[in-house]
Amino acid sequence: MKKIERMNSETAREYALRAITENIKSADLEPGQAISENEISAFLGVSRTPVRESIQELHKAALIEIYPQKGSYVSLINSQYVEEAVFLRKVLDIAVIEEACDMATEEDIKLLEENVALQEFYLEKDNTEKIFELDNEFHRMIYVAAKKETIHHMSQMIMIHFDRVRTLSMLTVKDKKIVNDHRVMLDAITTKDKEKAKEIVEKHLNRYRLDQEELIKTFPQYFETTQQ
Repeated sequence: MKKIERMNSETAREYALRAITENIKSADLEPGQAISENEISAFLGVSRTPVRESIQELHKAALIEIYPQKGSYVSLINSQYVEEAVFLRKVLDIAVIEEACDMATEEDIKLLEENVALQEFYLEKDNTEKIFELDNEFHRMIYVAAKKETIHHMSQMIMIHFDRVRTLSMLTVKDKKIVNDHRVMLDAITTKDKEKAKEIVEKHLNRYRLDQEELIKTFPQYFETTQQ
C-alpha cells in the first residue's frame, strides 16, 4: 500500500476512503489481497472507525469483499462491472466532448494543451504513473470545460472498476496510442469538430477490450475465475 498524503480539508473518513480507493485503483492493493483494518489505520494514522466505514462503503461498490469470520479482501476484477463502467463513460464522454467543442474557452484549451504536452513528455520518460494521473486530469478538464464537473465527480465510484483495468494496461501493455488519442481529442475541441471528437472518444474507450484480453492471460489471478 502506498502512502497518500492527507489534505487539510479532509476528515479522517474522507481521507481513509480516498487513500484505500486510490490504492485499489492503482493496484497497490492488488485484486484478491487481504486487507486489515488495524494495519491500514496504523499506516494512515487514523482510528479504526473511519477505516471500517470506508471498507463498508467500498464493499457496497463491489470493490471489497467481506467474509464473516474470515476477513476483508480486495475484490477480483469483474468484467461485467468493467463493461458497465465503460458503457456509462462512453455515453457521458461523447455527450460531454460535444459540449466542450461548443463551450471550451481559450483558457480551457491552454490547460488541455499543457496537460497533453506533459503526457507526451512523460511518455518519452516511460513514466506510466504520471501519465495515468495526467490522463485522469485530462478527462476531468474536458468535463470542466463543458460545465459538467459534478457529473464527473458523481460517476467516479463505478469508474474504479474500469480504472483498475486501465492501470494494469498502462503498466504492462503500455499502449502509446492512448496519449495520441488525447492529442486528437484536443485538436477536435480546438477546431470545434464534434464528429471527429465523438469518433476518437469511441475509439479511445474501445481500446480496453484488447488490453483486457491480454491482461487476463497475464494476470489470471486478478480476474474472477468465471471470466477466464
